Amino acid sequence: MLENKIALVTGASRGIGREIALSLAKEGAFVIVNYNGSRERAEEVVREIEEAGHKGVSCQCDVADNEACEAMIKALIKEYGRVDILVNNAGITRDNLVMKMSEEEFDEVVDTNLKGTFHTIRHLSRYFLKQRAGKIINISSVSGLMGNAGQANYSASKAGVIGLTKSVARELASRGINVNAVAPGMIDTEMTEVLSEEVKEQMLCNIPLKRIGTTKNIADAVVFLASDRSDYITGQVLVVDGGMTM
Repeated sequence: MLENKIALVTGASRGIGREIALSLAKEGAFVIVNYNGSRERAEEVVREIEEAGHKGVSCQCDVADNEACEAMIKALIKEYGRVDILVNNAGITRDNLVMKMSEEEFDEVVDTNLKGTFHTIRHLSRYFLKQRAGKIINISSVSGLMGNAGQANYSASKAGVIGLTKSVARELASRGINVNAVAPGMIDTEMTEVLSEEVKEQMLCNIPLKRIGTTKNIADAVVFLASDRSDYITGQVLVVDGGMTM
């Protein structure tokens, strides 16, 4: 499905990003596994890709750093000639009640989740425009649609990702570039593992399908949006949440 495509996945060393990288590689894409601090984990993802008979490389960059992000994109274009698929998955949380949340906690989350997404799109868009082709998939969250207590910073950043997605989709559509977002609901990752069983049960009460989603559920949605099967879809938010927000 994605043979001869080159995909850059940010924050791909673990969780949802890892599954996205593995799934894109399985479909034939050459995957660039971006990471910030988890080098060993990123290299393990690359090993998994290669052991499955596919191709990938790791690439360190803090996407919140504009200059570093620009340098990464230039280096990738110089090395590989192009990027066909960009998946903006890098994200962090710094949960706290708004009255207790520090400016640093707010800024850190927005800088990575929202500005990091902006940085990669900004620096790659000129190459997509030259190619007159490209797929951009931004990972948002249902928190960006409905909010979440204790996550004012995270929810604001993910709501911003949705606005950014729609605006960029309008700007780039005439050149054949598709820009969409995926909004995961409650997914079984390291972030949800720390929740108590009581909290998980309360959350399940709000999910019509009565189960927590998997990272593969999200990766499958990304693969679809990265493929030519989604060529007439742009500016959309694909919500993968078991019905939580319907």
